[in-house]
Amino acid sequence: MPNSRPRPRRGAGSGAGAAGRDELVSRSLQSAEHCLGSQDFGTAYAHYLLVLSLAPELKDDVKETFQYALFRWAEELDALSRTPDLLGCYERALELFPDDEVICNSMGERLFRMGFRDEAAGYFHKAVKLNPDFNDAKENFYRVANWLVERWHFIMLNDTKRNTIYNAAIQKAVRSGSKSVLDIGAGTGILSMFARKAGAHSVYACELSKTMYELACDVVAANKMEEGIKLLHMKSLDIKIPKHIPERVSLVVTETVDAGLFGEGIVESLIHAWEHLLLQPKTKGENGNCEKYGKVIPASAVIFGMAVECAEIRRHHRVGVKDVAGICLPTNVKFQSPAYSSVDGEETIEPYTTEKMSRVPGGYLALTECFEIMTVDFNNLQELKSLATNKPDKIGIPVTKEGILDAIVVWFVLHLDDEHSLSTSPSEETCWEQAVYPVHDLADYWIKPGDQVMMEVSCQDCYLRIQSINVFHSEHEMEVGKSFTRNKDLLSFGNEAELCSALANLQTSKPDVVEQTCVLESTEIALLNNIPYHEGFKMAMKKVLSSLTLEKLGQAMDTQCQNNEMSCESGPSNADRSIPEPLYVLDVSEGFSVLPVIAGTLGQVKPYSSVEKDQHRVTLDLICEANHFPKDTLEFWLRHVEDESAVLQRPKSDKLWSIIILDVIEPSGLIQQEIMEKAAISRCLLQSGGKIFPQYVLMFGLLVESQTLMEENAVQGAERTLGFNIAPFINQFQVPIRVFLDLSSLPCIPLSKPVELLRLDLMTPYLNTSNREVKVRICKSGQVTAIPFWYHMYLDDEIRLDTSSEASHWKQAAVVLDNPIQVEMGDELVLNIQHHKSNVSITVKQ
Repeated sequence: MPNSRPRPRRGAGSGAGAAGRDELVSRSLQSAEHCLGSQDFGTAYAHYLLVLSLAPELKDDVKETFQYALFRWAEELDALSRTPDLLGCYERALELFPDDEVICNSMGERLFRMGFRDEAAGYFHKAVKLNPDFNDAKENFYRVANWLVERWHFIMLNDTKRNTIYNAAIQKAVRSGSKSVLDIGAGTGILSMFARKAGAHSVYACELSKTMYELACDVVAANKMEEGIKLLHMKSLDIKIPKHIPERVSLVVTETVDAGLFGEGIVESLIHAWEHLLLQPKTKGENGNCEKYGKVIPASAVIFGMAVECAEIRRHHRVGVKDVAGICLPTNVKFQSPAYSSVDGEETIEPYTTEKMSRVPGGYLALTECFEIMTVDFNNLQELKSLATNKPDKIGIPVTKEGILDAIVVWFVLHLDDEHSLSTSPSEETCWEQAVYPVHDLADYWIKPGDQVMMEVSCQDCYLRIQSINVFHSEHEMEVGKSFTRNKDLLSFGNEAELCSALANLQTSKPDVVEQTCVLESTEIALLNNIPYHEGFKMAMKKVLSSLTLEKLGQAMDTQCQNNEMSCESGPSNADRSIPEPLYVLDVSEGFSVLPVIAGTLGQVKPYSSVEKDQHRVTLDLICEANHFPKDTLEFWLRHVEDESAVLQRPKSDKLWSIIILDVIEPSGLIQQEIMEKAAISRCLLQSGGKIFPQYVLMFGLLVESQTLMEENAVQGAERTLGFNIAPFINQFQVPIRVFLDLSSLPCIPLSKPVELLRLDLMTPYLNTSNREVKVRICKSGQVTAIPFWYHMYLDDEIRLDTSSEASHWKQAAVVLDNPIQVEMGDELVLNIQHHKSNVSITVKQ
């Protein structure tokens, strides 16, 4: 905070008025500084507003202290939940400093925390434009860009086959007479532009996302079609005639479909469109001008599925271990992934996950032939209405190959009309992922030819639901028949003892056992299945705790010897021996973690967990109980902390931690936000000889050529979008780092060997560097398009965890270059690695 006080400058028109103004400005400046000193930030802010309204020429002089007062006052307003006042302060500040990137960025951060992502992105974007080297704003913009413009927009726009087929179907419909068009869920507006170019007289396009709506406006204007396309920032369900569009249209075009077909609300929006926005459909056999009738593109869809074995899906959706580093997982705890838990939940949650099955690590094995699940006619209003009310269909599919039943994989064929169609099958080259329904709760997941996979299929809550997945085993048919006969015989012979025994055997659960369902994210389930992770932590914790226990034992013996000497002099003492003080372990990992329970098995330890969810706490308590822990061995740290934002505190006023476990790497493959700040606080809270886990992290990377990463990161020119100028607009939202990658199955050609890029030392920070250069030798000629990276986390010098290993619950990430670099074998490239806060940027020096 600057100490020098700016002096008001006299204007040209001096006199009594100017002198009075200068006096008021001077006194207000003094008052502002006094208020800052006494931490009365609200009053200081008010004084600065007065100063700047009276003497705008002082803007540059007071800018830093004004910002300081603004930001501290905003924190207080936020704590008091005075949101309107907080936003009002920022708005007034931006009126005074409209081109201040720091205030713009801070306003964006406030809005983002409140959930206003569209508005936040606008401020981040403006801050980056004002100062392209402002790292905080760039990092904020990159993070929010992933929310605002989802990565599939780039992938779909790069899919020339998809664009060509949609264009052909729209062209055919318009030339057949469908001259008025409504594009539902317009995105960038590409389908609207197809319709306009084909000759449609009136084109209307609605888009709910503010960011995508504004982007579409720019795209349509750049392609000189703003007069022929009317863009509406709203849901199609809210469109009224004639308020928003003058009359009913003859054609609706849409691609509001997800991997499970119905998940983006296509059924609801088309029911509304047929009832309120479309002309009546042409009846069968009726002739006449298409302009008088309504139709939808796509016209229909057929949904297909197959049962698969897939180890990657299994380890992310089913806990397959009964013992985690010596900790027994109790049978009365049922772990579920969100996709499965949505079956019984009251909330409307997507009942499936998605995978690009052609790229799933380790591949998959089809256990059945592909089978038809259902067909949908989007041009039939009654059929659309009945979808949500129909009772579930029961389907039985014969097994063709033996294996472990892990999931039902679903895709569809979208019939745009009777001539043009798109398939999202895993065997097709497509931009689409497939919907995956993980299988849970089977007594035996092993199936073989002769068995049947049974399921119930429905469309509820605008989602395709596949429920009650079961297996009808061929040999069990006879067993069931035999046992039924036996039970009849028992009844006829009146063998009461045997009958009671049989009934007792049928009982599956004891009434006094508490059943607990614990819903975990797929990455948390993969973590629980990650045996090397838990074994590594157990060994590392054991080393530290053993060392500290020996040290304490030595100190205790010294104390006892001294006491013995004193007692010999003063006579025998009856004082009770004091109970030894435990060693304190704190786990502040994100999400569900059993590491504190493991720590509790390693001697005189008081472990603390920082899990937040009640069901996770209940589950950890049950695990402790099943492993015969004394009551209250494990404690939940957030119950002891008044301010949850300040988790890192002493265990007791006079005690320090022996071990603090930090989450350094996000499941996405990025470094956790503010991890170095957390490490700095943690170091101050450790007892002598205590450790942070991991102690240090090494970041590795290599150079690759990957067309896939380029297409997933940016639209590759106008050719992909059939000549329409879209790329420069949507590419504003490209981010330099692609996350959640599986390097083992990523289509790429390695052009170098892995190299160490960066060291992050949490225990000895002076070993860290914020900027370094690394030389990389090219071992294969090609084009460098990306730099994938991963981490080795060292719990100590001997025990390390690799985030790219087969068992890892972490994914990898990659820096994608704006422009590919042609290289020859033997060349050397120099990478510049910058570490700013918790963000790492990698650039190629040429």
